[in-house]
Amino acid sequence: MTGHGGPVGAVACAVLDGRAVAVTGDYDGVVRVWDLAAGEPVGQPMTGHSGPVGAVACAVLDGRAVAVTGGDYDGVVRVWDLAAGEPVGQPMTGHSGPVFAVACAVLDGRPVAVTGGDYDGAVRVWDLAAGEPVGQPMTGHTIPVRAVACAVLDGRPVAVTGGHDGVVRVWDLAAGEPVGQPMTGHSRRVGAVACAVLDGRPVAVTGGDYDGVVRVWDLAAGEPVGQPMTGHSRPVRAVACTALDGQPVAVSISADDTVRMWNLRTGEAEGIIITAAAQAMAVTPDGDLILAMNRDIAVFARRPPDTAR
Repeated sequence: MTGHGGPVGAVACAVLDGRAVAVTGDYDGVVRVWDLAAGEPVGQPMTGHSGPVGAVACAVLDGRAVAVTGGDYDGVVRVWDLAAGEPVGQPMTGHSGPVFAVACAVLDGRPVAVTGGDYDGAVRVWDLAAGEPVGQPMTGHTIPVRAVACAVLDGRPVAVTGGHDGVVRVWDLAAGEPVGQPMTGHSRRVGAVACAVLDGRPVAVTGGDYDGVVRVWDLAAGEPVGQPMTGHSRPVRAVACTALDGQPVAVSISADDTVRMWNLRTGEAEGIIITAAAQAMAVTPDGDLILAMNRDIAVFARRPPDTAR
């Protein structure tokens, strides 16, 4: 699927009118929606960011599918109605620099976005209906926050963040404070975070920038699960979690131009599944893999080859 005028740096998945769609943001500040079954764009490109789109996540707001994006140059958080193809409310400001990390959650019954700041190192929560911040910024990372994901821990919504300080942190979104101690192990920068449930316990999967390592963390215990998973020879750009044949797996893309899969239960590598220069990744509700490869969007289906798109 082609149409972006610049490289695609962010992708997320949603369900729009009963069909699976991908939402992408490019370096030209354009946000697009793609019908994954038809392999074609939905509506017109959405514009508003004054520079590259650094991150995108999807949520449901008042019964409608929306995307939340973070800007690189403008440091702005925007919400987009995917059906109408237009912005929702006013841009949300507060970060003092680029926003390269966005995730969505539900807090006290209301949809919220969690963002990480590049210059300020702050983690912020935004009420998507009100278009305003929730509580005070959460600080602790010493330098940029480049990855965020959301999970539920002991019945409470939490965010998991990775910073260029090499630290993985967990935050209680209702209390606006850290949970437990920072988790360390990566050698310097953490560039990717995803969350999953492993044998009934919430875990985070992280990708290292400098070390190229994939790690699993027990969020309740605040400690690593098993040994680091190695195989990438360069920085990990993104990680995602899904299930394959009943097994919980993580998928990672790297600057070494490989896409690898890891069995979270055994901690073993499933090998290289795709050789591609991918910039961003998402997994659909059906488990299909969406890769942003420069200006192109590609779908790698989990179905048998005769039905793959």
